[in-house]
Amino acid sequence: MGKRKSRTSKLLAQPKKVAKLDTAFSCPFCNHAGCVECSIDRKHGIAEASCFVCKEFYATTAHALTDPVDVYSDWIDACDKVNS
Repeated sequence: MGKRKSRTSKLLAQPKKVAKLDTAFSCPFCNHAGCVECSIDRKHGIAEASCFVCKEFYATTAHALTDPVDVYSDWIDACDKVNS
């Protein structure tokens, strides 16, 4: 005869939810919301961000841990560097 499991042991056994990052971003040039798409080619080590409204484009290097938000933040940093 086995012991019944308590409710707390069931709650502790469930995995915690991980917050998901954004995948659609606003363009720094035309300010349209959700028009920037990021694509990452890990095999060739290239990450690209492009706006489908104003056709602006940014490319950078990528590695195994690169996410779309990293590519977008690199693009924003490059824009700030040029403007200052």
